[in-house]
Amino acid sequence: MDDRIIEFVRGMRAAGVRVSMAESADAMRAVEVLGVGNRELFRQSLRATLVKESDDVAVFEELFPLYFSAGGPPMQNAMEDLSEDEQEMLKAALQALSGRLQSLMDWLTSGEGPTKEELEQLAERAGAQWANNSQDARWVTRRMLQQMGMAHLEDQLRELMERLAEMGMSWEAIEKLMGIVEANREALTEQVAKSVGRQIAEQRANRPDELYGSDLMHKPFEALTQEEANLLRKEVQRLVTQLRSRAALRRKRGKEGRFDSKGTIRANQRYGGVPMELKFKRKKLKPSLVLICDISRSMLSVAEFMLRLTYELQDQVAKTRSFGFYSDMEEISLTMAGNQAADAVDGVMDVFYGRAPMHYATDLGHSLATFYDNWLDSVNNRTTVVILGDGRNNYNDPRLDLIKDLQQRARRLIWFNPEAPRQWGTGDSDMVAYAQLCDQVYMVRNLAQLSAAVDKLMAGA
Repeated sequence: MDDRIIEFVRGMRAAGVRVSMAESADAMRAVEVLGVGNRELFRQSLRATLVKESDDVAVFEELFPLYFSAGGPPMQNAMEDLSEDEQEMLKAALQALSGRLQSLMDWLTSGEGPTKEELEQLAERAGAQWANNSQDARWVTRRMLQQMGMAHLEDQLRELMERLAEMGMSWEAIEKLMGIVEANREALTEQVAKSVGRQIAEQRANRPDELYGSDLMHKPFEALTQEEANLLRKEVQRLVTQLRSRAALRRKRGKEGRFDSKGTIRANQRYGGVPMELKFKRKKLKPSLVLICDISRSMLSVAEFMLRLTYELQDQVAKTRSFGFYSDMEEISLTMAGNQAADAVDGVMDVFYGRAPMHYATDLGHSLATFYDNWLDSVNNRTTVVILGDGRNNYNDPRLDLIKDLQQRARRLIWFNPEAPRQWGTGDSDMVAYAQLCDQVYMVRNLAQLSAAVDKLMAGA
C-alpha cells in the first residue's frame, strides 16, 4: 500500500498539485494509524493530508479511484443462471454469430473481461500514449469501445436473441441473459474508462521532470502571447543543455553495448565453442536525420521552436538535412547553418514569408513529389525522417503512396503533430491515414511535449 500511495502522490504532482515531502509523510502516518479497512475513512485521510487548495480537490477526486480501486465494477457470468441445455444453446448461438465481435460477446457473456495486457494494447491503438488530460481520456475510451465493437453490439444481440428463441430457449431465460449482458456492458465501459485514466495518470507521472518546467511550458503554442513566446525562447537554451546531458549519459551507457550471443558463438569457434571472448553490439547513438517541416501559418509557432531545438542540437546529430514546405518544398539546410539560432530561424521564415503574402495553400502531397524529384538521395536505411505538421492538406492529394515509400526507405518515420488525435480526420485533415504509415507519432502541442518528443527522438533514432 505504501508503494501505491507513493505512486498516487506522484500522479497528483504530475497533475499540478503541490505536495511536499512532509505532507507525503503525514499521509503515510495517517494511513498507518487509521488503516485501509474503511475506504471512505482512507480517502478522507489522504485528502486531508495531501490537498491544501480548494482548486486541487477536483484533481484528487479524479485520481483517487484510478489508484485505489479494483479497476471498475465486476462482471457477471451469464452461464451461472442457465440450465445445462440453455448453456449449450448459448454456446452454439455464440459460435454461429459473425466472428468480428466474438471477443466482445465472450467478455459480456462469460463475465471475464479483457486482461490488463489486452486493455493496454487497445489503449495504445486508440492513442492513449498521446493523451494528457481527462478530456483526452474520454476520447480514448470512446475509441477503445469502438474497437471492441460496441457500436454494432445492438445488432449482434438482436441476432443472438433470435437464434436462442429458434433453438427453444424460453423468453424468461433470454430476458434474464440480456439483463446480465447489459450490466456487463456498463461494467466493461467503466473498466475501460478507469484503465485509460490510470494509464494517462501514470504516463504524466513518469515523464522526465527536468524537461517540464513552468506552467508556461504546458501552454499551447497557438495560445502564447508575444511576451510569453519570448520567455519560452529563452527557455530553449536551458532545455538544450538538459537534452545534451541526457544524450551524453546515453552515449556513456551505450559504449559497452549489449551482449551479442550470435557474435560470441562465431568468434569462439576456434576455442571449441568455449566463450573466451565476449562480443557486444554497439549502438550508433548519434542519429542521421531528415527534418520535413510545415511552415504554414497554422504551424508557424510550433515550427519556430522545432527549428530552434534542431539548430541548437546539431552537435548531437551525425548528419542532418532540413526541408520546409508550404505550397511546395524547399531545402533550408544552408539557411539553418547560421551563426546564431535566432538568425537561422529568422532566415528560414524569410525564405517562406519574405515574399508576397500567401493564402491558405498547404499542399504536403505536392511538396513530397518535389522532395522525391530533387532530394530523395538524402534518405536511406540509416536515416530517421521526422515530419512536423498537422496533416492538413487543403483537400489536395495527400500522396499516401510517397509517405509509405518514405517509411520503407528510411530507418524510421516519425511524425510530430500539434493537434490532438480527436482532431484527426476532421475538415481537411489526412492525419488518420498518415499515422497508420508512421513508426511513431508524437503530439507536440506545447514546449513540454515538443522537448520530450525530441528527447525520445535522440534516444531512439
